[in-house]
Amino acid sequence: MSNKAPNNGWWRGGVIYQIYPRSFQDSNGDGIGDLPGITQRLDHIAALGADGIWISPFFKSPMKDFGYDVSDYCDVDPMFGTLDDFRALVARAHQLGLKVMIDQVLSHCSDQHPWFVESRSSRDNPKADWFVWADAKDDGNPPNNWLSIFGGSAWQWDTRRCQYYLHNFLTSQPDLNFHNPQVQDALLATVKFWLDLGVDGYRLDTVNFFFHDAQLRDNPGRGAPDPNNPDPAVNPFNPYGWQRHVYDKSRPENLPFLQRLRALLDQYPDTTMVGEIGDDDGLARVAEYTAGGDKLHMAYCFDLLGEAHDAPFLHGFLQRFSTIVGDGWPCWALSNHDVVRSATRWGGPAPDPRLLRLAAAFQVSLRGTVCLYQGEELGLPEAELRYEDLQDPYGITMWPQFKGRDGCRTPMPWSADAPQAGFTTGARPWLPVAETHRPLAVDQQTGAPESMLSFVTRLLHWRRDQPALRSGRLSLLPPHPQLLAFTREHEQQTLLCVFNFSDQPAELTLPAEWQGATVLGGSGLEGAQLNGDTVRCTPWGGLHLRRA
Repeated sequence: MSNKAPNNGWWRGGVIYQIYPRSFQDSNGDGIGDLPGITQRLDHIAALGADGIWISPFFKSPMKDFGYDVSDYCDVDPMFGTLDDFRALVARAHQLGLKVMIDQVLSHCSDQHPWFVESRSSRDNPKADWFVWADAKDDGNPPNNWLSIFGGSAWQWDTRRCQYYLHNFLTSQPDLNFHNPQVQDALLATVKFWLDLGVDGYRLDTVNFFFHDAQLRDNPGRGAPDPNNPDPAVNPFNPYGWQRHVYDKSRPENLPFLQRLRALLDQYPDTTMVGEIGDDDGLARVAEYTAGGDKLHMAYCFDLLGEAHDAPFLHGFLQRFSTIVGDGWPCWALSNHDVVRSATRWGGPAPDPRLLRLAAAFQVSLRGTVCLYQGEELGLPEAELRYEDLQDPYGITMWPQFKGRDGCRTPMPWSADAPQAGFTTGARPWLPVAETHRPLAVDQQTGAPESMLSFVTRLLHWRRDQPALRSGRLSLLPPHPQLLAFTREHEQQTLLCVFNFSDQPAELTLPAEWQGATVLGGSGLEGAQLNGDTVRCTPWGGLHLRRA
């Protein structure tokens, strides 16, 4: 296949549902979710109105970082099933009209991967240069000041080679050396393996971490973390945020590799890639990595995954986005497996259901692709866990000031009254089922007109019929202390979207060109009405207007 394959762009303006496989559905009673469990629940995702799924890692792994430490890129960990189980999942998803994206962790692997086992065995073996090795300084210290996201130095001493190796994450996650073309070739071969099995695309973990500075120069210090950076790696209790990460990631050499990756995907029809970007300037990286149509199809950073969500913040962020990223295509998520769930992060201990509905309507009204994390359609709050129940090494290390990521990874509640909320028939799931989640279980919300699940389902199906929301241009109205308003314009449709991100009523006088507009119903969003040339919103209310 040498010619570029056709691409129908299903991902542009589509909805991707993220599955954290350990916590979605357990099919065999061992307390851990698996691939047959996902297959069993695909009907739920199809009925919701998603276009595709993204499955977090299920490859062979010692599970020190729950699959983000891969020991075999081309096989399924027995915990999750078999390659045949994956084939069955893909077949059923495609039967339901769902695309399948998988999570590729290319920047690093497990220290139990055969590549690293060989690399660390000597300084002159065939894979000696497949990882980032460096001699100690004269005083025995690491070669530079780079830090690990999980705390401490990013360098680990190895007694076999009497050298340090680089790990941006856990010590058991050595970084691959992308400066070696053989490493790139080997990783691209693993990407091709899954494309040949029928996957429709990739979510690329830590996509800006592939290359490091070959000279191993020190990162400059910043003195203290940026308090406005929503990246979970940049918190006040983690020294990682005290550096400007100039040399350990986001290197210019990343771009040619992304072009190689894109050229491979372009040989397969209707495929796509979305990259995760954790960077001091995430928007600049999104622009850089999605520009030109020859690198990533989509990317996301963490700006909407922090606590800030009032109208001035959102207006300022979208203004910066349009200025910096321009035509680059974003993927918008309000939650994922790395951050506190949006219901708690934006709504506090007792989130107002109106805020949760407004946030969902806002997310699907933005220009870009929607990524919905499992359980967001239920309005699940963050789960509270005891220290004894923690599994996340990040949380265990940073406890008690930072509790880690387990609170957003607890099992999906399917049935309120069933043991373990229907997630498993086993006595003990890998993380406890949150009792606060039982009343919000799928069986309680299905068919209930006022439930969050019914609202999100209406919203996603309604959005499919709005060309302005799926692919139209976005233009912001002037900033307002309570209201966020923007237009979405497509040749077939022009809409004005108004959202009251406050707990007080608010009004917006329509611009002259919007006088005579009518309310576009069907989304399920409430709490706002049009009176003459004025939109009046109740707290957490909003609407969509259609130009006359």
